[in-house]
Amino acid sequence: MKTEFNATLRTVQGTGASRRLRRAGKVPAIVYGAGQDVAVIELDHNEIYHTLRHESFHSSLLTMNLGSSKEMVVLRDYQMHPFRQQVMHVDFQRVDQNEKMHMKVPFHIINADLAPGVKLTGGTVNHVLTEADVNCLPKDLPEFIEVDLANLAAGHSVHLSDIKLPKGVDFVQLMHGDDAVVANIKVPRGGAAEEGTEGAAEETPPAA
Repeated sequence: MKTEFNATLRTVQGTGASRRLRRAGKVPAIVYGAGQDVAVIELDHNEIYHTLRHESFHSSLLTMNLGSSKEMVVLRDYQMHPFRQQVMHVDFQRVDQNEKMHMKVPFHIINADLAPGVKLTGGTVNHVLTEADVNCLPKDLPEFIEVDLANLAAGHSVHLSDIKLPKGVDFVQLMHGDDAVVANIKVPRGGAAEEGTEGAAEETPPAA
């Protein structure tokens, strides 16, 4: 999905200037990285507020229209007002197409209703992780990662190592030896799996 947004160079900086920008319906922001100087920019508040509500804006390559030029960037951080629906500040990072990057990508759970642990046992899907940090070249960055639960039984889990990633993409946690749980299916109370466990316990004779 190609996402573009518009930005304008800021000529005045400082706390007072930022307040005046916000009163004028603008958002102060910066762009950094790729061996270039930090650029101080401003954004239209309504445009960036609605764009931030889209999941893809947080995990995709973005095209920033800055004057007559276009730059590839990713969203790195943003601050919201504590109680108003107002974006206070946004940070973007420039992208070097030849360098691998770390980026958080959301998980999309699929086929949860077909999972034996749900369909046959009445278990509940538990989303342990909603996103993960990946390492890849910008061209290989996925917008999201699918987690297929079609064959998952109650009491079982899907780990990072169970997920098939696009070519050139790696989980940062796995690279450091952490095969984290992404999702599992909780056994229902009094369900078949628990009944089997209790039955086995009752058949075990007491120790002499």
